[in-house]
Amino acid sequence: MRIAIITDQHFGARKNSKLFHDYFLKFYNDVFFPTLEKEGITTIVDMGDTFDSRKGIDFSALSWAKNNYYDKLKDYTIHTIVGNHTAYYKNTNEVNAVDLLLREYDNVKVYSEATEIKIDNLNILLVPWINQENEENTIKALSKSKSRIAMGHLELKGFRIHRGYIMEQGTDVELFDKFEKVYSGHYHTRSDNGKAFYLGNPYEMFWNDCDDTRGFHLFDTETLEHTPIDNPHHLFHKIYYDDTPYQTFDTREYEDKIVKVIVREKSDIKQFEKFIDKLYSSNVAELKVVENFEFSGWYDSDDSKDLESEDTMSILNRYIEEADVTLDKSVVQKVIQEVYQEACELV
Repeated sequence: MRIAIITDQHFGARKNSKLFHDYFLKFYNDVFFPTLEKEGITTIVDMGDTFDSRKGIDFSALSWAKNNYYDKLKDYTIHTIVGNHTAYYKNTNEVNAVDLLLREYDNVKVYSEATEIKIDNLNILLVPWINQENEENTIKALSKSKSRIAMGHLELKGFRIHRGYIMEQGTDVELFDKFEKVYSGHYHTRSDNGKAFYLGNPYEMFWNDCDDTRGFHLFDTETLEHTPIDNPHHLFHKIYYDDTPYQTFDTREYEDKIVKVIVREKSDIKQFEKFIDKLYSSNVAELKVVENFEFSGWYDSDDSKDLESEDTMSILNRYIEEADVTLDKSVVQKVIQEVYQEACELV
């Protein structure tokens, strides 16, 4: 039997941005639902952070999620794990969005504590977000479990949060050694150690995600193999400008996209302005121009070509790594990551 695994959908993201939800919908209508139908999938495991804000829900975001996702899945069985974004408090999963908002759907089963379920003939231990209240019981559940597979919303150290940044804090992956395979949400990029797999979220949400493969996965309960189903749609685009002739540059693909123009060479100002005007006329959703790399102090000028393609968090993490401080740099990086994430959610 094959089931679908999806995680970190973040309905209501970016303050319930219509731009982002229209982009999300392309994934569901073009990729997710057609794959379920084609493959005869009837069971879905949602590994957490189904909704974006743990403090509240925008009514239009809830309506969007119901109309475009849950109402279309009424004939499916959905196992939903509580993630850190869907738990209201940081020290308990007791009050959570998925339980409170989705009670009208009898087919949606919500797990706020570590629970063993059986799909087909396979026992799976579902592990929601580990916090102060449930940590002891979660460790006991892991110890007692006879399941071959664990699926959860875990903060394991040693895995990529995003490109260029490895989580150096969190839960030891050795705690899950007894399982044949471990699957998790929480980190939005795909990474694994051969046994534990972060499957990544379905779509791009921040510049960190640009050119990073996204999608969902099919899982075979007999072979224990997982198959990625990639999302071909991209929201964030980088354009490298090298005196590029605006007359021959096709801008049609950038309509309703978030675009960053990285200037490498600009010898003709008027041609560059016409290039930018052409992009605007194609109705880009957002346009940024990056053309000054003359930063000083913490890296050599030879690094500018590498820097121009880096995202904000990669630059900040590199700065912290090279800074002469006595603090635990991994702690500083985690704090900066959380602050940056909160800042992104305010725009």
